Amino acid sequence: MTGPDVVWRAQRFDELSIGQLYAILAARAAVFVVEQDCPYQDLDGMDACGIHLTAWSADGAVAAYARVLPPGKRFSEPSIGRVLTARQARHTGLGRELMRRAIALAESAYPGQALRISAQQYLEGFYRGLGFVTVGEPYPEDGIPHLEMFRPVRSEQ
Repeated sequence: MTGPDVVWRAQRFDELSIGQLYAILAARAAVFVVEQDCPYQDLDGMDACGIHLTAWSADGAVAAYARVLPPGKRFSEPSIGRVLTARQARHTGLGRELMRRAIALAESAYPGQALRISAQQYLEGFYRGLGFVTVGEPYPEDGIPHLEMFRPVRSEQ
């Protein structure tokens, strides 16, 4: 489900249509609240300052999504969060492409800055493969074990 099967869009909050915002929030609820059985406050007040990277499928559904936040919002560094791949798009390479694009977007929006994420612990290897290193010990976040991970500034930038 990569390539011509999806359309990528990076949009600031005020660039999202009501329909796009609704689809994004529905996808976040489907994955984080329903699938992961984790009632939590998804609407955290940070969407307005984020850049929303979305892979839209041909039928207008969210296939993959990530939110890039500026430094000083979640962490002192820019961060990537709310990372999801819709159930029907998993195991297609779309999640890796999403993160590759999210990292590039964050590096373009906030040049010369490292990145920090709060990753679900079971995805530690996935994020390590993208250049993140684990810092600290696992901690519970919304009832799910998480790790703080850091991606240093790349010297080839």
